Amino acid sequence: MPELPEVEVTRRGIAPVLVGKRVASVIVRVPALRYPLPTHLDRTLGGRHLESVSRRGKYLLLDFGNGHLLIHLGMSGSLRLVPATQPAEKHDHFDLVFVIGGSKLALRLRDPRRFGAILWLAQDPLAHPLLAVLGIEPLAQEFTAAWLKHEYAGLAAAIKPTLMDSHRVVGIGNIYASESLYRAGIDPRTAAGRISLKRLERLVPAIQATLTAAIDAGGSSLRDFIHSDGSSGYFQQQYFVYGRSGEPCRICSRPIRELRQGQRASFFCARCQR
Repeated sequence: MPELPEVEVTRRGIAPVLVGKRVASVIVRVPALRYPLPTHLDRTLGGRHLESVSRRGKYLLLDFGNGHLLIHLGMSGSLRLVPATQPAEKHDHFDLVFVIGGSKLALRLRDPRRFGAILWLAQDPLAHPLLAVLGIEPLAQEFTAAWLKHEYAGLAAAIKPTLMDSHRVVGIGNIYASESLYRAGIDPRTAAGRISLKRLERLVPAIQATLTAAIDAGGSSLRDFIHSDGSSGYFQQQYFVYGRSGEPCRICSRPIRELRQGQRASFFCARCQR
């Protein structure tokens, strides 16, 4: 699933190209993805200019002045910038066509599993039920060890699945939770409420460093994720533990271990993560 770094990479890829440009048309090829697709977008957005592209958690928000287009990439989705004349393929379900110079460019959503979402939000987007329940942004200044200590007080749940709870902190998916805990030297099985402030002071910058490094590397392209220009991310080449079960730890050479937590695979080094 595209996580925060992949969504942020997408945002940074499309914003410089499309902000300020005029919508020529909207093409919808399927009735629904995760939710029914809005049927009025061609008349609602036709002639409008894109004012900004922002991100909240794993959601993209395209601001057109009269409302926001909310886009979620789901399990397998990607957004690409392609010539509007390029024929759509089987899983290309949605085009937002812009006028750029003397030609037209389409922001095209490809979503093989159809778990993505496109919604039109005419009111405050942050008040929408999908966004209102989201927790703090891990790259925000407000995300500190003291905040995390207060949020996790008394929690007996393991730190790894707790980090992935988007109602508390958004955007830390399975890959980046494993990698962040390794960088911080914390065992993924440790109860979140038992982690000291001193250790959380290592975890917060580890999370931020992991996410920033992933964004700089273009995200992780494991299956379906590609950039807006069709290229791939390469952060997977820098993984310390994720997907490396049985391979030697890059620091101590002990084999990386794998366990199941909340139906998800966790990877860690028993020596480096106490």
